[in-house]
Amino acid sequence: MKRRLNSRPLRSPGRAAFTTLRLALGLFLLALAAPAGWAQRLDTARAVPPPATVALDSVAVAPQALDTKGWLLLNPDIKTELDGAVHNLYNFQFDKAERQFRSLRRRYPQHPMPYFLLGLSTWWKIMPSNAQSTQYDRVFFSYLDTAIVKAQRLYDADHQNYEATFFLAAAYGFDARLHAERNDWRKATMSSKRSLTYLQKSRAANGLSPEFAFGEGLFNYYAVWIADEYPWLRPVLLFFPKGNQQQGLAQLNTAAQQGFYTGTEARYFQMRILGSAREHRPAESLVAARSLARDFPDNACFARSYATQAFAQGDFAACEQISRDILEKLNQGRAGYEATSGRVAAYHLGYLMQTRDHDPVQAADYYRRCLVFCETVQATTGYYVFANAALGRLSAQQQDVAAACRYYAVVVEKAGKHEACYREARAYLSHYSPLKHPS
Repeated sequence: MKRRLNSRPLRSPGRAAFTTLRLALGLFLLALAAPAGWAQRLDTARAVPPPATVALDSVAVAPQALDTKGWLLLNPDIKTELDGAVHNLYNFQFDKAERQFRSLRRRYPQHPMPYFLLGLSTWWKIMPSNAQSTQYDRVFFSYLDTAIVKAQRLYDADHQNYEATFFLAAAYGFDARLHAERNDWRKATMSSKRSLTYLQKSRAANGLSPEFAFGEGLFNYYAVWIADEYPWLRPVLLFFPKGNQQQGLAQLNTAAQQGFYTGTEARYFQMRILGSAREHRPAESLVAARSLARDFPDNACFARSYATQAFAQGDFAACEQISRDILEKLNQGRAGYEATSGRVAAYHLGYLMQTRDHDPVQAADYYRRCLVFCETVQATTGYYVFANAALGRLSAQQQDVAAACRYYAVVVEKAGKHEACYREARAYLSHYSPLKHPS
């Protein structure tokens, strides 16, 4: 068992969950809200049993007489060719991946796959900022729009072209997610409904490839969750089958283990679902996070998830190692390593320097770096509040009343009144500050 430090209860003060509608429209399609804090410790001596798998033929009967000629999704030569490109995409080697995707586009200009893969690559350029950066929006939507047009032509020519419905469901799903992030609810809702429509059409092909199990698994899991948590969205799901969470998890595991194009996406969703408050299986989630960070060491999102989970579960050696790696790659200007990840890593290291190593100078330096990162991305909750509280505490210990009051004033302004740090800051300021702070 990893030892917890003798300090305040550990928590992960990460970004607050996405807005209600962002969750509802985006989550089960192709995005998740930030997972809640993890409370359990990791027992490294105990192997975590793998989740159940589901046989493909139990999901849907494979079509008996389909003309799959020309389906790139099932083409083994294309899979062999793109093996390195798909790995490079998730390892944030975008230039290498996109060279191969553009090569595919030159040979198959009328097929949706190369445009979708280029859009997926662009999506992972957006992800490190928690989807806050709009730098790549126009390129992203352009690739998805083209993929949709190409797939729609294939579907119009043959309504049994389930490869086309796969790409239509996926492209509309990603489109919905980013429109939801940008608060364009009309477009997000329209794309969500279209994604669900084509997802249902593609169910007939679930027995052909594990790739089809990914979207089905997401729907099965999140349809139940959305119906329970957001009853006002039930009309959107009215004309679709009811979900099944356990089957959804099994289908995601099938895609994670066997999927070529969707395998890593499925693993990422598994990690976040297992670590969510609903599932509350943090040990399994940490194992999944460690596996992703190991397989894709240059993926800033996977690194950040691993660091956050290791911190929350008391695996401080792993947390320190990956947090230092994040800051080093950020200083090197590596793709995807931005202030959003920097604030997480800096906070973790500040906490460890303060409570484990009892080095207030180093701790304060990391906390101040966390504040700079937070202000860079205008994220003045979560880590920003907790770093200010820690700096206030350190300043108070050093009898620097002016600095302590300055940091604690920020806590009072930004923290929720239910937070322990808010009460701590109020108490200090009421004693030392000449200013009156309202309750």
